[in-house]
Amino acid sequence: MRRLPAGKFHRYANWSFRDYFVHFGITLKDLIIGNILGFFGFLCGLTTSFIRLCPAKNRPNIIFLKGGYVCLPVGLVAKLFKIPYIIHESDAVAGLANRILMKNAKKVAFGMPLSEETLAAHPNYVWTGIPVGAEFKSVSLTKQLALKKAFSFNPEKPLVVITGGSQGSENLNEATRAILPDLLKIASVGLVAGRKHYESMIDLKKYENWDKASLESNFRMWEFNTTMNELMGAADVVVSRAGATTIAEMAALGKATILVPFERLPGGHQVKNADRLKDANAAAVIYDSKMVEKPELLLDEIRHLIKSPRLRADMADRLHTEARADAAARLAQIILEEA
Repeated sequence: MRRLPAGKFHRYANWSFRDYFVHFGITLKDLIIGNILGFFGFLCGLTTSFIRLCPAKNRPNIIFLKGGYVCLPVGLVAKLFKIPYIIHESDAVAGLANRILMKNAKKVAFGMPLSEETLAAHPNYVWTGIPVGAEFKSVSLTKQLALKKAFSFNPEKPLVVITGGSQGSENLNEATRAILPDLLKIASVGLVAGRKHYESMIDLKKYENWDKASLESNFRMWEFNTTMNELMGAADVVVSRAGATTIAEMAALGKATILVPFERLPGGHQVKNADRLKDANAAAVIYDSKMVEKPELLLDEIRHLIKSPRLRADMADRLHTEARADAAARLAQIILEEA
C-alpha cells in the first residue's frame, strides 16, 4: 500500500452566507485557506500520480477507483497514459470527482439500482450494489430474540437502535436525549453515540440501570459497538444517517429503517439517497433540519412503526430488495473482465 497526496475542496449544499461564517465554527479564513491547501494537495496528487504511472513498467492493466477526491488525480493521469479505469459510485447521485471521471471510465459501477432507461443510454453503466461484510445478513425471529437477550434487552419488547456511525451524530444524539423518556415507555433503546460525541452524552447513562448482570431500564448506550451487525440484527427499528454504505447494511439485514439525512453535505447525496428509498416505500425519512427543529417528529415516526408490525415488515422487505449479496464478486468480475 502506498499513500497518495490529494486535496479536498470545501463545498456544502444549501448553505447561506450566515451558515458559512457563523454555524459550525467555519470562518472566512478557514474556508479560503482550506481550499487553497486543497488546491495544492490536488496538484501534489497529480504530480505523484504522474511520477508513479509514467514509467511503462509501473502501469497497471486497469485501475479501480472507489470515488472521492483522492481518486481524481489518479484518474486524470490514467486518462493521460491511456490506462483504463473503473469507478464505483455508492450514492444515488455521483460526487464531483466521479462526475469528472465518469465520461472516460471503462465501467461505472453503481451502488444504487439504475433505471432501464439510464442503462440503455449509458452502455458503460452497471448496477453492482455496495459490498458489505458477510456478517450483515437477515436473521430469523428466533435469532433476533436471542440477540436481544444477548444485549440484555427484554426480548418481548420492541427495540429501537439509533446510530450516527462510528463518529456519531450530534443532532441525532440530542434528538434522542429530548425524546428518550417518552421513547422508553414504548420500546427498548440502544444508542451508539459515537467516538466524537460520547462524552457529551454521558449523562444519559443515568437511564442505564443494572441489577447485577440484569438490565432493568431497557436502555443502553455505547461509544461504538464492534458488533453492529448483531445490534442492528436485534432491532425492530433502526434510526440512522443516509450514507450509502449504511443503507446497504440495512438492506442486507432487511430492517425497518428511519433515515435522517444531513442536507448540507456536498451534492446533497444523503438527501437523494433517502428520497429515492422514501419514494419506493422502502424507508421512512425525516430531514435533519426538521428533526433539530422538532425532535418529536422522530418520536412520532418511531411510534408509528412500533405500532404497525405489518408496515415494518413491508418496509423491511422493500429495502431488502436493494441488497446485492454478490456485490463484491460482481465488482471483482468486472475488474478482471476489463483488465
